[in-house]
Amino acid sequence: MGKYFSKYRVLTFDCYGTLIDWERGIWDALQPILTENNRLDLTKASALQQFAALESNQQGASPTMRYSSVMQTVHARFALDNQLTTTDEMNEKFAKSIADWPSFPDSSDALCALQTKYKLVILSNVDRAGFAASKRKLGVEFDAIYTAEDIGSYKPDLRNFKYMLRHLSADFGFEKCDVLHVAQSLHHDHTPARKMELANVWIDRQNISRGATDWKESNFGATALVDEVPETDFVFYTMEEFARAAVG
Repeated sequence: MGKYFSKYRVLTFDCYGTLIDWERGIWDALQPILTENNRLDLTKASALQQFAALESNQQGASPTMRYSSVMQTVHARFALDNQLTTTDEMNEKFAKSIADWPSFPDSSDALCALQTKYKLVILSNVDRAGFAASKRKLGVEFDAIYTAEDIGSYKPDLRNFKYMLRHLSADFGFEKCDVLHVAQSLHHDHTPARKMELANVWIDRQNISRGATDWKESNFGATALVDEVPETDFVFYTMEEFARAAVG
């Protein structure tokens, strides 16, 4: 299957949800406030969907706010919406949990294999400090890292993708046809990628594409819902599957 990927020279990645298991990280980081307030009845699915909506709203309202501050604000709002007691210290601790979010077990080996054939680039909604902690878990040196902190807006804003393409052209000489965007999130990545006419790979870790008859009943986890599933060029369910196909 590697022949289908031979025309691409650079792989651009979303990180959180694709390479880093942010849903596990977020859920673990919510345990202190749930335990403190004796709200262990709140389900993971419900908590993550609340997080997704709060994060998306905050990023849209404050596109230049650093992601660590977005996380603090989201935690405080999550507490308010669920009638939970929180403190500035708890809000800050939640934001700092990014450094503890684990990588998916297949991410590091897949990236190492892909790096033998492609340039690897990150397009992420976190800030530089947050990604630096995650990068140490992934085990590769990326050829470029573009964060929301650098760009001044958050995906799915098309400015993020325009910034990435502009820098890939200026810094490496890559054109749009050289780029393959790899991501899990339909909301943050695939919807805007298709608007930008970027080739794309869906790492469908939540099995949405082969899930419920009504895809809106699927588990979107910590990612905001989309009105419709955007077109994708390739679908894989793990990074391991994708790497095996792309390296050949």
